[in-house]
Amino acid sequence: MATSAEIHIAQAKNYINGKWTDSRGSRRVERRNPADSNDIVGSITLAARDEARAAIAAASAAFPAWKRTSSIIRGKLIMKVAQIMSARINELAAQLTREEGKTLSESKGEIQRSINVLEFIAGEARTLGGEVLPSELPKNFAYTVRVPLGVVACITPWNFPVAIPVWKIAPALVGGNAVVFKPATTTAFTATMVVSMFEEAGLPPGVLNMVVGAGSDVGDELVTNPAVRAISFTGSNEVGSGVYQGGANRGVKVQCEMGGKNPVVVLADADLDLAVASTAQGAFGSTGQRCTATSRAVVEESIADEFVSRVREAASRLKVGNGAEPGVTMGPIVDEKQLSTVLEYLEIGRQEGATLVCGGSKLSGGPYDRGLFVEPTIFDHVRPTMRIATEEIFGPVLSVIRVKNFEEAMRVANGVSFGLSSAIYTRDASRIFDFVDEIESGIVHINSPTTGGEAHVPFGGMKATGVGQREMGTVALDFFTELKAVYVDYTGSKREGNLY
Repeated sequence: MATSAEIHIAQAKNYINGKWTDSRGSRRVERRNPADSNDIVGSITLAARDEARAAIAAASAAFPAWKRTSSIIRGKLIMKVAQIMSARINELAAQLTREEGKTLSESKGEIQRSINVLEFIAGEARTLGGEVLPSELPKNFAYTVRVPLGVVACITPWNFPVAIPVWKIAPALVGGNAVVFKPATTTAFTATMVVSMFEEAGLPPGVLNMVVGAGSDVGDELVTNPAVRAISFTGSNEVGSGVYQGGANRGVKVQCEMGGKNPVVVLADADLDLAVASTAQGAFGSTGQRCTATSRAVVEESIADEFVSRVREAASRLKVGNGAEPGVTMGPIVDEKQLSTVLEYLEIGRQEGATLVCGGSKLSGGPYDRGLFVEPTIFDHVRPTMRIATEEIFGPVLSVIRVKNFEEAMRVANGVSFGLSSAIYTRDASRIFDFVDEIESGIVHINSPTTGGEAHVPFGGMKATGVGQREMGTVALDFFTELKAVYVDYTGSKREGNLY
């Protein structure tokens, strides 16, 4: 069944109460392919605040009926979305690559993970419930049930414009909530395709709404509107801190996944082939534009020279270009603003005195002049206190920090404000478990890259990376539901006294 959003749209639209509508806002932006500035993806008229209010009102009106719908029926609709996405994976991947820049293989990998999440959450719909508990009282039946929150807001970034919306929206809907979704403007057309799949699956009008607009208008309305009972946010620490504070002021649930500065610790006994390949993949895959990217390599001094030489060789083999072209292994930076940020950090690294091993510049000449391409970059002899070692860059930049031993490696690995993902490469079982015990990160990898994750496993970080409950896995539904405790007294007569 064709939907109103399946056609190739030159103008991004909002989806409110089951209808695609043009924005009434006055601000307009143009989106171009980051690999080819001659390719105009489309234009976006940013939604005004009153359109966000209309979406919230539509969700509020749809919520009561959706709440009463069996979770099993809700799960079947989510499974249908998975089937639709599977059938349209090539179309969606092409759009994702064109708009965000990652390679087609990376786009397909992201979409497959999204399909896995949809399938898993659809299955969770059949087990959505509480537990029966014993009571100290005679003839008293005690149990818990999960109930939805109401209208929830899902605010997502540009770097995973299919997977992150899916892993927020799917559990929110299975939990019985109505959703207002604010995607990143940068990837509004990919978001449109994702929402169209929920529409095609038969979701009732108003249960899922999408509003494309600025954080100062749409985002602020979602955070401050009293009808919104929970906010799930992924993005920068600066914005996320404001979202968390705004939600706390109203006493509603808030979940924020923010920055990362993920370390890979490479000990002297590591399988160097594996460590080098995984570090290069983690640092330069998706152009380093993911919160789980490997941005620090903490390496024992005795093997550091060889490690750096081999990672440099791996970086030199990368083919940078348009992600839609065969053979390309690293795409462009997403937009001019992010390019400026990455180039600024490359200069900071030089000024701080780090040794530039390779890269360090914007690529130019031929097709590179039409895109936003940066060389894969490695800095060596980075001190743990340098800005390139402590601040999130969100680009293809690896900082190598040399250490004397495991104890120093742990101090360096934990010596930043973030705590999302980490990895260690070693053959020593005791070091592996010491690392698991001591590392301050929500995701820990042993002899595998910092970037991996699966649909049924919780995702999220510690420290400044994350506040609120984890995403994905069975715990995803914990955030989007409340527990209600029920006591059924079947004595049939007045009970004397009170337990407490």
